[in-house]
Amino acid sequence: MYTPINQWAEDDRPREKFLLKGKATLSDSELLAILIGSGSRNESAVQLCQRILAASKNNLNALGKMSVSQLMQFKGIGEAKAISIAAALELGRRRRAEDAVELSKITSSKAVFEIMQPIIGELPHEEFWVLYLNNSNKVIYKAQLSKGGITGTVVDIRLIFKIGFEQNATGIILTHNHPSGKLMASEADIQITNKIKSSGKILEINVLDHVIITENGYLSFQDEGIF
Repeated sequence: MYTPINQWAEDDRPREKFLLKGKATLSDSELLAILIGSGSRNESAVQLCQRILAASKNNLNALGKMSVSQLMQFKGIGEAKAISIAAALELGRRRRAEDAVELSKITSSKAVFEIMQPIIGELPHEEFWVLYLNNSNKVIYKAQLSKGGITGTVVDIRLIFKIGFEQNATGIILTHNHPSGKLMASEADIQITNKIKSSGKILEINVLDHVIITENGYLSFQDEGIF
């Protein structure tokens, strides 16, 4: 039976609960309900958000991939509410990315995954990024070099090293994502890696690894002996 939120016990209303008990006590649906503000005639904001989360298998990463138009397919979600949800989840993704990249020291391929997964791990298209490192193997800069695919014609090798000199980098790590989820290096991946690695030897900027990122895992050329 539908009961409007304003008829709930005060402790159970999302906003009041947030103030009285703290944000950690709220469920995902309650936090989303605060964002959208209201439900519809037939269901509360919390019930509406429970329905949206259920469609995403209660997975915030899956919800974050929904477009505004997809969110608007849910009855009770108009453009303004859809944008509020998408914007909040995008802020969360950016926060994860900033936390991960702040002068992170690269001690393993897993560290590369932790930095780059929030940035490219969930994208529906390929992107090629380079991490620039100092003498202590700390990330001093990161740059997107291409979007949409990886071939020798798309990745500008000269630009990779131009940025490296500008940042006074001593090493670089190549990374790109596979939206398909397949953790396998293609022939194109290997060819472009070898070209960049050869250029790095001449220019004295070491290419330390190439890491393929997916939503849930990674493949390191160094770990796999592909280098």
